[in-house]
Amino acid sequence: MKRTIKFGIFGLGRGATFYETVLMNNGEIVAVCDIRQHKLDEAKKFLGDGVATYTSFDEFINHEGLEAVFLCNFFHEHAEYAIRALEKNIHVLSECTSNATMAEGVALVRAAEKSKAIYMLSENYPFMAFNVEMRRLYQGGTLGKLLFAEGEYNHPINPMNHAEVKGLRPFRKHWRNNLPRTYYITHSLAPLMHISGATPTRVTAMPCYAPYPEDSLMNCTVNDRAAIITCLNDDDSVFRVTGCAGFGAHNNAYRICCVNGQAENRRGDGGRVTVRYDSWATPEGQESFQNYFPKWNDPDEELIAKASHGGGDFLVIREFFDSIRENRAPVFDVYFATTLASVAILSHRSLLERGTPYDIPDFHLESERVKYENDTLSPFYGTDGSEPTIEPCSHHKEWTEESIAAYEALLDSVK
Repeated sequence: MKRTIKFGIFGLGRGATFYETVLMNNGEIVAVCDIRQHKLDEAKKFLGDGVATYTSFDEFINHEGLEAVFLCNFFHEHAEYAIRALEKNIHVLSECTSNATMAEGVALVRAAEKSKAIYMLSENYPFMAFNVEMRRLYQGGTLGKLLFAEGEYNHPINPMNHAEVKGLRPFRKHWRNNLPRTYYITHSLAPLMHISGATPTRVTAMPCYAPYPEDSLMNCTVNDRAAIITCLNDDDSVFRVTGCAGFGAHNNAYRICCVNGQAENRRGDGGRVTVRYDSWATPEGQESFQNYFPKWNDPDEELIAKASHGGGDFLVIREFFDSIRENRAPVFDVYFATTLASVAILSHRSLLERGTPYDIPDFHLESERVKYENDTLSPFYGTDGSEPTIEPCSHHKEWTEESIAAYEALLDSVK
């Protein structure tokens, strides 16, 4: 039996969806934190009266015996809380993105290097079965050196479904309304980095623009439907990825193109993997064309099947807990996380400048970190109400006083 990890969850929207997965990995949820009382009440109903509930993060991370925390608060507000936990030598699992500004990334890496605790990004898409299979194939060597890869995370929303839109972005200054299309890059880029081991060193980006209907709650949001980002990598390969795209239809797809052949998950085909080799480079005993559903071949296969995001949520928790138990670096460590965030942030600047290339810093190096330690540019409203310091958050800025007033009137009318 694996050692039990005493675990706390901060943010019980997304965080509550992990209760069963944590328990399946022999985690004990000893404390939860949220400003919404009904979420705390729901936690007690599911986890029992023994779980401690907090509305204050400072009190939460001082809970006696707490070993590790899961940060599931707003997308762009993780770095501050991760640093405070690391300073107390509490292990950190961070959902979504590690840092919203370059300066936060610098501070996070410095805190992680000083801490005795482990930091891991909770990125689940690399752990989907088809991406696990493509990593196995690539690392096996038969495909040869990587030349080019594509990663596409596409998550459109019906702009006229006002109830759904309001549920996702309940007020005008909500982070989703100001989210540049490059920023939510983890689901498109992380699988390619994990499959290949390649790390982006230079990026450029272009927008795909189409305004939302004026009578939609998407009217006061980012009107770029996608950002197309090109990455030059440290192994001379090239990635082409989206952030969170919004073109039809919903999909996530990945392809790796190598010297001897290529592999991809088939769009809209339920996780099937297609592998093709050149006729002269087909491995002995294999077919040059293969099309199949990959098998897990994992001792926890039954538990993986119960978890959301194609089993990825279970495998994220397993990897985090195992890294704590074994006192080793996790697969998605602080350098992996801040590389993803740097690509997100700097490719948006490229997009606003019509494709100007930006170099991605190597945050292993203090000489690279110091260049960005005061770079606090952000497209988001601050928790203190401060205005964004990057405008616009798409390459067209079209909001007017009239459109904002119409948006707020529609928002108030939706129940």
